[in-house]
Amino acid sequence: MSYSILAPSQSKKYLRMAVAAFFFVQGLSFAAWASRIPDIKNMLHLTEGGLGTVLLALPLGLMASLPVSGWMVTKYGSKKMVLFGAILYAITLTFIGFATRTEQLVIVLFSFGLWGNLCNIAVNTQAVAVEQVYGKSIMASFHGLWSLAGFVSAMIGTFFISINIPPQIHFMVIAVIAFAIIFTAYKHTMPDSEKNSDEEQPMFVKPDRDLLMLGLIGFCAMVCEGAMFDWSGVYFMEVVKVPASMKTMGYVAFMGTMTGGRFAGDWLANKIGRKKMLQISGLLMAGGLGIAVLLPYMATATFGLLLVGFGVSSVVPLVYSAAGRSTTMSAGMALAAVSSISFIGFLIGPPLIGIVAQMADLRFSFAVVAMLAFCTTLLSSKAKLIQ
Repeated sequence: MSYSILAPSQSKKYLRMAVAAFFFVQGLSFAAWASRIPDIKNMLHLTEGGLGTVLLALPLGLMASLPVSGWMVTKYGSKKMVLFGAILYAITLTFIGFATRTEQLVIVLFSFGLWGNLCNIAVNTQAVAVEQVYGKSIMASFHGLWSLAGFVSAMIGTFFISINIPPQIHFMVIAVIAFAIIFTAYKHTMPDSEKNSDEEQPMFVKPDRDLLMLGLIGFCAMVCEGAMFDWSGVYFMEVVKVPASMKTMGYVAFMGTMTGGRFAGDWLANKIGRKKMLQISGLLMAGGLGIAVLLPYMATATFGLLLVGFGVSSVVPLVYSAAGRSTTMSAGMALAAVSSISFIGFLIGPPLIGIVAQMADLRFSFAVVAMLAFCTTLLSSKAKLIQ
């Protein structure tokens, strides 16, 4: 995708702040849902297997949007699509809170995945363009804002749980905040080329081997990240057996270190190299999960999730930044392909964890995730686009 020349009023600073704001909205909305999963599980009387099946609606929604999301962003522009996707994402969040039957929740989560993928591809395409304007790596800081929003949203969720605020009210409050940010930031987002809509755009472009490798690295890391979002609270309640008021402890620890790691990610990548950083990240994820599995006590499990947060923090930003530098297709289409493969891991991992937990137990599920996390180290050693 090409971009028009910036107007004088659109400084680099405002472009960066606007894109960061949309990352913040995404993280705020998704983490609000994630922080209330244990409550919704109890409200609908779902088993672990039942919850895993329901959570499958999210990746199904994402996969349904895969053939068109990248095409829509390329044809109509990331500026329009990030607004469209973010608004519908926040609206759908409120509907989750009002689902009183399992089938209603499945439908709403399907829509949540649909709009989430459109917003994800659009905002990352914006980020690649702004990174090109800056001429240096800034992608990790954008994802840091996503993580910061998730951390803030987790704390809000913990507070609302402590004062018995139901998910319906919680999600409506988050949606109002999201709308305020969206409409303030939109006018400063990166402008698109006017010729996008006149060009014939392919609906799908098959990624080459190098892009597929990047997608698989992102997939493995995002299975781990998705597990922390959807299952860390349940793990702390049912395996670590903490008091109900402490069930988000591991989740908050994970979000805290992931946020800090992403804000330091650009500096660290330049210091030790992208490839080495990805290799270390995989080891941290696998090691942290191993600690939580082998030593399921509050202190050790919390420490394990701290390590997981550090490990996860820089994988996706580095993968997306590398995809944006592809020479075989446009940055927008390359990013759409890689982010779509990666995000499938983020959404399909949690329901599969529930299914495996139903057949074995939750500790075994986390051990499987640890093995996938280690694959990040192995794959990054062979990725040509990561230097």
